[in-house]
Amino acid sequence: MSSASETKLTAPYGSWKSPITADIVSGSAKRLGGFATDSLGRLYCLESRPAESGRNVLVRQADREKVKPTDITPKDFAVRTVAQEYGGGAFTISGDSVIFSNYKDQRLYQQSISSKDSVPVPLTPDYNGPLVCYADGVFDFRFNRYLTVREDRRESSINPITTIVSVDLCGNDIKEPKILVEGDDFYAFPRIDHKGERVAWIEWSHPNMPWDKSELWVGYLSENGDINNRICVAGGDSSIVESPTEPKWSPEGELFFISDRKSGFWNIYRWVESVNEVLPVYNLNAEFTKPLWVFGLNSYDFLQTSDHKNLISCSYRMNGRSYLGIVDVMHSKISLLDIPFTDIDNITSGLDCLYVEGASAIHPLSIAKVILDDEKSKAVDFKIIWSSSYISPSTRSYISTPELIEFPTEVPGQSAYAYFYPPTNPLFQATQEEKPPLLLKSHGGPTAETRGILNLSIQYWTSRGWAFVDVNYGGSTGYGREYRDRLLGRWGITDVNDCCSCAKFLVDSGKVDGERLCITGGSAGGYTTLAALAFRDTFKAGASLYGVADLKSLKADTHKFESHYIDNLVGDDHAYFERSPINFVDKFSCPIILFQGLEDKVVLPDQSRKIYHALKDKGLPVALVEYEGEQHGFRKAENIKFTLEQQMVFFARLVGNHTVADDITPIKVDNLD
Repeated sequence: MSSASETKLTAPYGSWKSPITADIVSGSAKRLGGFATDSLGRLYCLESRPAESGRNVLVRQADREKVKPTDITPKDFAVRTVAQEYGGGAFTISGDSVIFSNYKDQRLYQQSISSKDSVPVPLTPDYNGPLVCYADGVFDFRFNRYLTVREDRRESSINPITTIVSVDLCGNDIKEPKILVEGDDFYAFPRIDHKGERVAWIEWSHPNMPWDKSELWVGYLSENGDINNRICVAGGDSSIVESPTEPKWSPEGELFFISDRKSGFWNIYRWVESVNEVLPVYNLNAEFTKPLWVFGLNSYDFLQTSDHKNLISCSYRMNGRSYLGIVDVMHSKISLLDIPFTDIDNITSGLDCLYVEGASAIHPLSIAKVILDDEKSKAVDFKIIWSSSYISPSTRSYISTPELIEFPTEVPGQSAYAYFYPPTNPLFQATQEEKPPLLLKSHGGPTAETRGILNLSIQYWTSRGWAFVDVNYGGSTGYGREYRDRLLGRWGITDVNDCCSCAKFLVDSGKVDGERLCITGGSAGGYTTLAALAFRDTFKAGASLYGVADLKSLKADTHKFESHYIDNLVGDDHAYFERSPINFVDKFSCPIILFQGLEDKVVLPDQSRKIYHALKDKGLPVALVEYEGEQHGFRKAENIKFTLEQQMVFFARLVGNHTVADDITPIKVDNLD
């Protein structure tokens, strides 16, 4: 009897043919910009569609099978805010209404969600352009208004003024929003209690990022809706370094929030107002939230039941895996729910159910409805009702399952983590003597975390015979403050060392070819890519997507939110110079391809142009691709496809020593063609 391997075609790694095409990757991968339920328990998702140039559309999901979802957003509108450039928190649903930020003019609009042909009505003034942005809002029913974070760029686009304002919902007259909270550099999470008597919010100041040090405040509302008294609940004690986040009022009127005080891990706490004391809800060396890069995080919620009080649905992250649980506040215990997701982001309580945003090694980013038993201690039903990608049954056998690896860093006794994806294709195999080429990805942020979930852009590589590794270098989140702080003062050192150590670990383990190591990354990951290529000789080629080449220029040109961020990560002027790849072009020795959006306000296009011209003049093989209409990250299907295919053919020509199976026309590479 012949073995399965004998039925496979033998071909070099990287040359295998795969049904996971760039068209499938770019066209099917919808992004999720948030989700919510209405008073009837119906689910609404905000999805970004690459096939519509990345337009964000609010969609009501069908409550019955064989019924199509309904687009709520009219075709002339797009639900997206550019507050703090990264946005998030672009819509809020209550009753029959949704209030949303419209991408083109950044004004707030109100729209009925019950009528298919309802027309959005503007709530905020027209400033003759997108000069004022709003995000992370909530309804205030006591005063018939909407409380939201406002970023005002009328006086300065470089240093806009951020406040918490109220938007009047009375009558037909559009009024200038009223400022309720001002004076600090940043605000997030304005949250009203159920009686409309108290409002909580998070604020922080330069040079801190919200995950470094922030403050939680509560303000008491007067009879005219102003805040006449306020108290700092957490973060105000200089002896405690903490970053409180995600405040939320329980149905009983208690304030809950998440903080990394004392333990260094983001855990859930509650504020006892009568004695002004903060108490832990449940202690665990795990992360119950993630960094506030975007507005509108919802990592926990109160169960919507009439007979169960003080039960919180939540997720936490430990050792590269997420867990879903129900916390009993009174008894400080947690019951874990067994669901297929191993990676969980946001949670919203429905009527006797949970809506969970998650994924796993075999599930792409999805939203599932989880029905609980009567005791709210077990999941009795799990059903995916929205998915970012469709994976056909015939494609399943091409999926590479990630392995969480722990590898030694250059610091003795210290480890870092990554997800390794081996080449996988049911129709092909390589010779026993050949080791696969490796593409190492350095994630953005850099304060972020890569997850071991089904990502078709990764499977595009592995199904063609590439090994792929996604690195959580020191400075990544998901492993506590100590791990996150490894990057302070050491950006361009710790991340680069960890990526090189990971590649070396895989070579020494016999899993990849040490002569065919490539690296890619976007934004901060693009910087790590360029720094690794300039200051180390581990990799043979690289791809930088809207990456940083000049740290000093980034500091001078970047937006308000991150304007002091890299001071903490880099240090003094000498470090800025020494860690900028643009200053050491002579040290580059391998091919590089660069991709850049021309409307990028986070990493300006000049960054990519500088490194391109310098490497071209040096005589290295280099190519630059610029996209009209793209910002920080690519949203248009045709650009996502082109970026993926050109990386593939670039690496194949210059490092892979093979011909790709796909019909791809390579772009011109300077100093090569």
